[in-house]
Amino acid sequence: MILTIILTILMLMIITVPHEFGHLVTAKLFHIKVNEFAIGMGPLIASKDRGETKYSLRAIPIGGFCAMEAENEESDEERAFNNKPAWQRLIVLVSGAAVNVLVALILMIIITIYVGVPTNTLDEVVTDSPAAQSGLVAGDKITSIDGKKSSSWLDIVTTISKNTDGRAMKAVVVRDGKVHTYTITPERDKDGRLVIGIVSKSTHNVFVCTGQGAKMTWNLNSQMLSALKQMLHKGINKDSVTGPVGMAGLVNKTAHAGTLSYLYLVALISLNMAIINLLPFPALDGGRIIFVLISKVTGNMVSSKVEGYMHLVGFAVLMALFVFITWQDLAKVFGH
Repeated sequence: MILTIILTILMLMIITVPHEFGHLVTAKLFHIKVNEFAIGMGPLIASKDRGETKYSLRAIPIGGFCAMEAENEESDEERAFNNKPAWQRLIVLVSGAAVNVLVALILMIIITIYVGVPTNTLDEVVTDSPAAQSGLVAGDKITSIDGKKSSSWLDIVTTISKNTDGRAMKAVVVRDGKVHTYTITPERDKDGRLVIGIVSKSTHNVFVCTGQGAKMTWNLNSQMLSALKQMLHKGINKDSVTGPVGMAGLVNKTAHAGTLSYLYLVALISLNMAIINLLPFPALDGGRIIFVLISKVTGNMVSSKVEGYMHLVGFAVLMALFVFITWQDLAKVFGH
């Protein structure tokens, strides 16, 4: 229980603090006045002033904030957020979500480096398998199978699986610098899949794993956007969202599954935060982006004061939603 709480808090901090740090860095880059950068929420524990910014540690370790001058009101301060050019404000607002994506990418790369990326070089050939009977051995590099170029393990698996009639295939391999050709007839395993009895040798090369990690992050992001689109189309129900209690349950499950599962969950939630935070709703960065664009197009049709009130209302709605979701999560835990 204690470990679950610690890991949940750690996950929330990994997701929120870098997000706010992204706002801080870009705000400083554009010489926007930052009044406070806080790690945690609630009562102040400690703080230190560096220049015009107070860096603080607060009692509740579930987030943080970057308080820029005049985010929600008008100001005569030249370096206030609302007095900066629209393009600078947009970059500052987007930077938080961008850092969340970066965090997810780094975690996916770490996972990939640890697990490795399957290659078209064989680590093992199963005894008495079609591959072994044809003459393939561990260390062979398959460059072509069934007439199709194989530059990755996925190419090999895809080509074999498409051979639905189980006919013989020619495999071209490189062994000790020499090219060899073998004829292999695949067989079906107990699950009905076509196999030839080979095991891939994985690489832990940083550059290869970085590329694979980036690809996995992109695919995960695409899947989440599709899921969000589907959820909005069909409607949001109480079972389609979760709060801190529900996340603690997920953390508990992944903690028992191992470190990699936990890191994958953190990456998933970090990407989720990036997407949700950019939704066009007041109080979220996406809502603020909409107001910046409206201001750019219409001038001062919507005053900073009115915008501030709308963000306040949006924040109240989000807090009410937060309480409702937490209540639903608790009801699930206690079986009501």
